[in-house]
Amino acid sequence: MGYVSAVPVPQPRAARASGAAATPGGRRSLAAALLLGALGATVVLLSAGQIWAEGTAAVGGGTVPVQADGGAVTGVPTALAIVGLAALVAVFAVRRAGRTLVSGLLALSGAGAAVAAFLGASDSDAVDAEAARITGDTAAAVAGLTHTAWPYVTAGGALLILVAGLLALRFGTSWPAMGGRYERAGAPRAGRPAPRTAAAPERPEDLWKALDRGEDPTRED
Repeated sequence: MGYVSAVPVPQPRAARASGAAATPGGRRSLAAALLLGALGATVVLLSAGQIWAEGTAAVGGGTVPVQADGGAVTGVPTALAIVGLAALVAVFAVRRAGRTLVSGLLALSGAGAAVAAFLGASDSDAVDAEAARITGDTAAAVAGLTHTAWPYVTAGGALLILVAGLLALRFGTSWPAMGGRYERAGAPRAGRPAPRTAAAPERPEDLWKALDRGEDPTRED
């Protein structure tokens, strides 16, 4: 006569709750997003410190060079690049809906920085303000105003951040989460209380009950 074994049959290991990338496409998108996001933020931060516009201003019968860097023209790309870097890191610290929201913030940071850089490429207010500071004349006009290519380089870096955000929105659900990776292997699972060790009886009635059960209350485990 047959019998039914009580030993559970081993089941295939389920995919990790941390959302580890299980496909080559997920791993490639993860690497691409990290590279593009970090590279784009670096480009924006470096190019925003370069000269965006320059010209000359008349002073004392002569002329002096006047220049304005990206920070003087607009500080928006720099600020959004920092936000994008923070969002790029936060993508791996959150899951599910939180990851989608952070990915959207990453994409918006890139888009906003790109728009601000494009608008700053033809701005002349910063150069006029610098000319007024140098000459002491608030009505000083800048002659020979030219704009460099650095605003467009900044915009290009911002577009890389945008692409990283779009990749996170599209493939982020298959990327690993930082929280699940750093959990201790021996930590008790959620919902399951840790095993309780028997405490030595301390009250007199507990000692008598232990003796009635045939236990030695003075024994230490």
